[in-house]
Amino acid sequence: MIARKQYDPAATGALDGVRVVDLSRLVAGNILTKVLADHGADVVKIEPPEGDTLRAWKVAGIETSWKTICRNKRSVCLNLRHADAIAAVLRLVEGAAMFVESFRPGVLEAMGLAPDILLARNPALVVIRISGWGQTGPYAHKPGFGTLVEGYSGFAAINGFADREPVLPPMFMGDAYAGLQGAASAMIALRVAERTGQGQVVDVSLFEPIFSVLEPQMANWRLTGKPKPRTGSRSTNTAPRNVYQAADGGWVCLSASTQGMCEKLLRSIGRPELIADPRFARNPERVRHAAALDEIIGGFVGARDLAENLAIFDAAGVTIGPVMDAAGLEQDRYVAEREALIEVPDAQMPGGWLPMVGMAPYFSATPAVLARPAPGLGEHSGEVLGEAALEALRAAGAAP
Repeated sequence: MIARKQYDPAATGALDGVRVVDLSRLVAGNILTKVLADHGADVVKIEPPEGDTLRAWKVAGIETSWKTICRNKRSVCLNLRHADAIAAVLRLVEGAAMFVESFRPGVLEAMGLAPDILLARNPALVVIRISGWGQTGPYAHKPGFGTLVEGYSGFAAINGFADREPVLPPMFMGDAYAGLQGAASAMIALRVAERTGQGQVVDVSLFEPIFSVLEPQMANWRLTGKPKPRTGSRSTNTAPRNVYQAADGGWVCLSASTQGMCEKLLRSIGRPELIADPRFARNPERVRHAAALDEIIGGFVGARDLAENLAIFDAAGVTIGPVMDAAGLEQDRYVAEREALIEVPDAQMPGGWLPMVGMAPYFSATPAVLARPAPGLGEHSGEVLGEAALEALRAAGAAP
């Protein structure tokens, strides 16, 4: 059963006392600050009157992306086209450790919040700038979304099957990589600031993080002069590696790339003689004859239902597992016992509970915290700015 958790506004984490002023929008910046907020940082979302654009991503009328990615944060609503609102942001910067933004390069400067202005107010501030193509280079002026870098980085070119078009990921992969790498980079810069008092600007593009996880594509290209082919779920480096359909329609995924694991696999399907077969004796030969090996493994898997296959291979210690979807994950024992998936109270959700990913990775001494649900638009404006200051901003038209 999925673990049900309650929010604890008094919970504190390892980053207690670290304030993050977050002007980012959509996915990359919000994933970055989610990592920080989950560990106790005070992430103050500065939203325009229409709200962060992530709020518009709704399913069945519910802001599921906002609710799950923006937990533990606080929301302040300001009209950043107004000078008084910019002044309010600068006052928040004075007591902050980090400042996060995801505008196109030049927009922050036009707002009156250029990094040199921010650092003049707070020399130890870590300024994280997320953009499609980075703050420098020939594309700095261009808008960027994850889709573009998923194509530009080489990912789409190697994803899919040789007889079909290149395939983009069915989720915001480029943005997520940038957010996660951005969080790590922010903590490195924070370490420097805490040790030396020196703040700095961290330039995070959407392109470089996904480009970096595709290593060693360029070295391989230089060695072979050939682009990596699209091979579906097969690997060009190891075999066997693929997905296979069971008799009841379920699927398993298998990777037996080491010599010992491949031999264990062949014994488990009752074909130990194939260990000495010249086609399958070593990995280079297995890669060349991957189709024949897949046919043998697929025949074994296809003659049994999913549960039987999993039981056989699990008993043999073979690295194989089911291909899961949301329906299966919701009922999965591993996911439940690891608390990889939890439920939190939410009156808008069926049954009053919202499923979301848990608080992993798990820290033995300073675990992540679940302090508050994703905020309503401007929910914490008075709390963060002070009620008197908020009223003054409203009177000036700088806040709704």
